[in-house]
Amino acid sequence: MNVLKAIIMGIIQGLTEFLPVSSSGHLGLIKGLTGMDTGNSILFDILLHFATLVAIVAVFYKDIIRLVGEFFGMCRDIGFNMVAFGKSLSGGKEPAYVRVIDGPYRKFVLLLIISTIPTGIIGVFMKDMVENTSGNLLVTGICLVCTGLLLLLSDFLAEGDKKLKEMDNADAFAIGTAQGIATLPGLSRSGTTIVAGMICGLDRKFAARYSFIMSIPAVLGAFVLELFDLGEESITAGDVGCYALGMVIAAVIGFFALKFLLNIVVNRYFKYFAYYCGLIGIVSIIIYFARK
Repeated sequence: MNVLKAIIMGIIQGLTEFLPVSSSGHLGLIKGLTGMDTGNSILFDILLHFATLVAIVAVFYKDIIRLVGEFFGMCRDIGFNMVAFGKSLSGGKEPAYVRVIDGPYRKFVLLLIISTIPTGIIGVFMKDMVENTSGNLLVTGICLVCTGLLLLLSDFLAEGDKKLKEMDNADAFAIGTAQGIATLPGLSRSGTTIVAGMICGLDRKFAARYSFIMSIPAVLGAFVLELFDLGEESITAGDVGCYALGMVIAAVIGFFALKFLLNIVVNRYFKYFAYYCGLIGIVSIIIYFARK
């Protein structure tokens, strides 16, 4: 690992993880067009994803603190209800249950869990497909065009008014499904899930907020899976400095990219990213057939 590559990969990770242009799609295009190996060490990949996770936490820290607290509160109440049920079996008395979902943030936790289920299932089943299509210009190009069409559609959708109170389990499942499908190279995770939320009738700003907070369990899950693939990777003292530099760049750029995205969602500026994704998608498809 050298300093220049650490800087470049930190910038790419910070920008494309949040802007609706597909980080996997851009890496696939570079690989398919130039044949250059864009892969990092597994450890560096893990650290870059962790850095963008830090950016999400920094932007939504108030929500996340509440959500974590309510999650553990829900676990406590579920445990209390299980104990009450056990006592009722032995004592013959009606169990005195406590209400588990008793506030907006507990509902938020439940919705996030529901969204994570289809994301995880689809991610596992599509893992081989995603790996096999990485660097395929045709697949990446088609998915980038689809991303462009989705983003273009978003600026013409009627203004939704659903927020946390009105959002239901079906909405959460649909958005989680969209997140799972967006693992394909060229499909933007942020763009796909935000548009899916808008189609479900969510308020634009809340759709973006839900999309990024929803990504935290998915990123953490991928983080854990990648740790199992880490093996006995050796690093040098120079690598440590490069990794740290890449992480800082990814986190800082990611923070501002996320703030920027939240602004463009509200102001209906997705169409400019739509034109960009559509253009490079079409170019990718043309190059694929020209090489044939």
